Amino acid sequence: MSEDELEAQNQADVIFNKFKEHSIAEFFKKNKQMLGYSGMAHSMVTIVHEYVTNSLDACEEAGILPNLYVKISNYGKNKYVIEVADNGPGIPKKFIGKALATILAGTKFSSYKQQRGQQGIGAAGCTLFSNITAGKPIHVKSSTGKEAYECDISINIITNEPEITNLSTLDLSTPKGLTVSGTFGEIMYEKGEKGVYEYLRRTALTNPHAEITFIDPSDEKSIFPRAINAIPKKPKEVKPHPLGLSVNDLIEFSQLSQNKNISGFLQSSFTRISPKKIEEIRSMCDVDLDKQPKDLTWDDAEKLIDVFKRINWVAPESSSISTIGKSQIKIAVENILNPDYITIVDRKPKVFYGGIPFIIEAAIAIGGNSGKKNDEMDYAGNVMRFANKVPLLFDSGSCAITEAVKSISWKRYSIDIEKQPISIMVNMSSIYIPYSGVGKESIQQDSDIVNEIKSALMDCARSMMHYIKGNERDKIELTKYKTVIRYVDHLSQDLSEISGMDKDMIKDKLVKNIQKHYYGKSNDEEKSVN
Repeated sequence: MSEDELEAQNQADVIFNKFKEHSIAEFFKKNKQMLGYSGMAHSMVTIVHEYVTNSLDACEEAGILPNLYVKISNYGKNKYVIEVADNGPGIPKKFIGKALATILAGTKFSSYKQQRGQQGIGAAGCTLFSNITAGKPIHVKSSTGKEAYECDISINIITNEPEITNLSTLDLSTPKGLTVSGTFGEIMYEKGEKGVYEYLRRTALTNPHAEITFIDPSDEKSIFPRAINAIPKKPKEVKPHPLGLSVNDLIEFSQLSQNKNISGFLQSSFTRISPKKIEEIRSMCDVDLDKQPKDLTWDDAEKLIDVFKRINWVAPESSSISTIGKSQIKIAVENILNPDYITIVDRKPKVFYGGIPFIIEAAIAIGGNSGKKNDEMDYAGNVMRFANKVPLLFDSGSCAITEAVKSISWKRYSIDIEKQPISIMVNMSSIYIPYSGVGKESIQQDSDIVNEIKSALMDCARSMMHYIKGNERDKIELTKYKTVIRYVDHLSQDLSEISGMDKDMIKDKLVKNIQKHYYGKSNDEEKSVN
C-alpha cells in the first residue's frame, strides 16, 4: 500500500471513529424549530396547540363533550407555566410514559381515519421542550375512572425513553380527565392574530361542541361557550382509494398482502374496487392479475396506476372524515363573529396522492366582528386557515389555503379583501393532512388540494357577490328615496296653497307614491321610513 493510500485510510478511520447513532429525541433537541418551536410567541402557541388537540381527540373518541381549561402563568423572564386540563377519558398509568414522553409513539400514526394529531410527536415534543428550556419535568394528573394518579415525566434524550418520577396514587373520586402542567422557557405571551387567545378563539369556531376556559398571564378570564351539544360523528377507518395512489404505494401494499392473486389484493386493499372493476382493469392493460401480489413488478404497477387514472370511479368514502358541517359552521360563526351575512360551502370528497380522501369546507363572512382592524382602526379582510378543525396561525406563505386565496380575482366578485370587513375561512378534513413541515402550520401546496380549495372559495364568493350587490342597490335606492322625501313637506305646502286641499292629506299621498316607486308597495306598515 502506498504512502498516500495509507494516509487516506487513516483519515477515513479518524472521521468514522466519530460515527454514532442518535436517538430521535436527540435529533429534535438540536432541531426544535422543526416541531414548531421557532420563535418565542410561536413556541407558546405550539405548546397549547399540542395539548388542546390531544384533549379534543381524546374526548371525541370517548364520546364526551369537551370541557377544556387552559391557564398560563408568569414564572420569570420568558418563562411560563402552562396548564391544560380536560374532562376526557384520561391515560392509563402503563401508557403515560409512551404517550407524553416518547417521540414517535402513539395511537394515531398508523390509523387510517381522521384525527387532529397524526405523527406521535406533539405532546412528547412539549415534554422535551420543557426539559431543555426550563430543566423541569412535566407534571401530570390522570383519572380514568378505574385508576387515578399523578407523576412527573421527563425524556431521556439519549435513549428516547420516558423517565417517570414522584408517582403517587390519587383518590378514585378524582374527576375523570387529564391535567398536564409544565414550566417552559424561551417562550412569550402575545396578544393579537398569532397569540394563544386567537388560537383558542378559532378553535372554538371550528369546534362548537367544545367549551374552552382560558386564563391569561394577567389573570383575565375568557370563556368560549359551547354552541352545540352534539358530539361530532366518529370517523371510521377505511381503505385507500385507487385515485391518488403512486407506483411506490401500490408496490408497498402488494408486499404486505396475504391474497393469492393481484385481483384479490386490489379488492381487499382498496375501496371502490369491485369484481366488475377488476374486469374493466383487465380489459385496459396487459398486467396478469392472477399472479401473486408479491410478484407485482414496478412496470406492472406503473400500468395499473395509469389505468386507475383513466377509470371513472365512485367518489371516496367520507366515513373516515369528520367535518365541521354547514349548520355547525353557521352556528359557530354567528356565535363568534356575529356577521351581517355568511355563505358556506362543503364540497364532495376528493383524493390526493396515496389515495387519501379529503373534504374542503369554506365560508365567507362579512360585517359584525368579521375581518380585522388595521392601524387606522378601519376593518380589512382576514383569512382563517384550519386543518382537521385545528387553527393554522403561522407559516401562511407556504400554505395551500393561502395559495388558493391569492389565485382568485376577488374584485370580480365585488370583494375587496384589503378594505372590507370580511373573514375567509377554509377547513381541510382528511385522515392525513400533508403538512409542509413537522411543525404542522401549513398545508402542502398539492395541486389537487389547491384547486379544490379554490373551487370552494369561488362558490362562496358567487353567493357573497349577490349579497354585496344587493346591499349596494339597496343603499343607492335608499339614498334616492331620502333625497326625494326631503322635499315632500315643501311640495305639500305648495300644492295645498294652489289647490286648497289639506296639506297633510297631500303629504300622505306623496309619501305612499314615493314608497311604492322605490319599494314596490305603499308600505303603510313602515310609519317612519323617512
